[in-house]
Amino acid sequence: MPEQETPSTETEQTVETPPEGEAPKGEETEQTPADESVPADVLRKKLTEANAEAANYRTKLREVEARFADAKTTEEFEAAVAELKAQNEALERQILLNSVAAKYELPEALAKRLTGATPEELDADAKELQKLIAPAAPDSLGGGLTPPDGNDDFDPVKAARAARRRSY
Repeated sequence: MPEQETPSTETEQTVETPPEGEAPKGEETEQTPADESVPADVLRKKLTEANAEAANYRTKLREVEARFADAKTTEEFEAAVAELKAQNEALERQILLNSVAAKYELPEALAKRLTGATPEELDADAKELQKLIAPAAPDSLGGGLTPPDGNDDFDPVKAARAARRRSY
């Protein structure tokens, strides 16, 4: 049986000097003051946020992979892309309608009736619909029967005595 050549374990070891500010590989380094300046809870929070964002991207990737898994031809692929674009446009339109309706304080039933392709057209239509809505209640419903605010020194006892003197 011929012997197989095995790589030799004896190799030349060269020592490379690392650039300034870096420790040689394989050696433990002490933490620098910059690492100690950020509290651990802040770093944990940022790591949690990054993990959540990565998980969100992974789920989106799985959804797209599932949608395109059955696409074998370019026509099927283009049809799936067109469907996703249509869904995206519908959602963007709904967001625009909701923001204009909220801006002009339109009820949901009227928000669905907004027409226009651009935000300017939607604003103009919303202004017209806002005119048809019942006006807001006035600040005071007293009907002019409330006494003036400047007469705080009214004394009912004095007023009753004065009224008795006049009636006799």
